[in-house]
Amino acid sequence: MKYIVGIDEVGRGSVAGPVTVGMCVLKKQKMAENLLFKIKDSKQLTKNQREIWFLKLQEAEKNKIIFCSTSFISSEIIDTKGIVYALSKATENVLKKINFCTDDDLYVLLDGTLSAPSIYRQKSIIKGDQKEISISAASVYAKVKRDLFMDNLSTEYKNYSLNQNKGYGTKDHIKAIKKYGLSKMHRKTFCSRF
Repeated sequence: MKYIVGIDEVGRGSVAGPVTVGMCVLKKQKMAENLLFKIKDSKQLTKNQREIWFLKLQEAEKNKIIFCSTSFISSEIIDTKGIVYALSKATENVLKKINFCTDDDLYVLLDGTLSAPSIYRQKSIIKGDQKEISISAASVYAKVKRDLFMDNLSTEYKNYSLNQNKGYGTKDHIKAIKKYGLSKMHRKTFCSRF
């Protein structure tokens, strides 16, 4: 085992926009551990703290200490194939982005009930985003990337305040759905209860 890979998802419970799987590979493990030892799960950080960590992750990536990436699966695929399929596909896709080693060189740590394709040595860890820095880093990376994506969507779908709710079913978002109907970015299967 040469590289530790952390994987986490964001947007699973959102009613609009993609689900996103983030990945952080510790390429230089000791240096990465020293750099990231205070990182936390994205849900335990403020927006400002996440953005500061994101910049640190980008700098570490530039210095080849880590490698980060994301995979987005659309609301349309979530509606047609389900959230479990979407998460599996996103996990598979993000792992395919590792091009500097063989699959045998990886040990994949995943948050919660996520799993990788069976070709990978792996371990799913309940609350892994609070226990493993590689998963915490993947959580932060995925959250910031998805938030930026939702901010951009907000300019196209102005009625839904996606830049504020990030696609989650807040009171104001549900009110907007009832007023304006569903956009093509909404997960129809998730919105059927409104």
